[in-house]
Amino acid sequence: MLIFLDVETTGLESVDRICSIGVIGVDGEEITSKYDLVNEGKKISSKASSINHITNEMIKEKPKLRDSEAYKFLQKYNRNDSTIIAHNVKFNLKMLLTCGFEWHGKVIDTLRVTKHLIPECEQFSLGFLRYELKLYKDEVKEASLSGINSEICAHNALSDALHVKLLYKYLLEIKSHDELVELSFKNVLIQKFEFGKYSGRYIEEISMCDRSYLEWLLENISDLDEDLNYSIEYHLN
Repeated sequence: MLIFLDVETTGLESVDRICSIGVIGVDGEEITSKYDLVNEGKKISSKASSINHITNEMIKEKPKLRDSEAYKFLQKYNRNDSTIIAHNVKFNLKMLLTCGFEWHGKVIDTLRVTKHLIPECEQFSLGFLRYELKLYKDEVKEASLSGINSEICAHNALSDALHVKLLYKYLLEIKSHDELVELSFKNVLIQKFEFGKYSGRYIEEISMCDRSYLEWLLENISDLDEDLNYSIEYHLN
């Protein structure tokens, strides 16, 4: 079973929780899609609503995640021969864990895999890749095959799960399923900074002209991206 997953959350702080979930399950020729709004007792921030367009009124009467159809589907196929595929899978699984769900199958992180296989991309967000890789050309057909009748739009959990499915198919033309699983656990050597005063400049260059800045990042940013941490240490050494 392949399970394409996306969750939307009440915010990005440690206290935030899932407010919507979309899954597309593929088992041979059988395709199942599930979408649920859920209420984990955490208010949705205005900033989060401005991105995912989910309001507190929309989830007021909704069940907890564990009582949703999507959760029950995940529980049913939570086994070693199933694979969850998500863009930034670590974040998605972390948010599921806050609601009591622990995944026991395989995982593929389309975010990390894309960084490995298509490093020339300017950005790696799902929304950017939708257009950069022309995934949008097949989204209507793919939505129909997946039984999705709702409007396709960014930051809707089911729409994003659909685009993860399309991105997976694109990556599958480059590497096998098993190789995608393997790459999902392999650190990416990032070449350039994507933020801060050195945005757009090579990390290797900064390691030679401002080494102390890189050392400061490692020592002071506790939630530094895992791959960026790896890349900084690589260039410092």
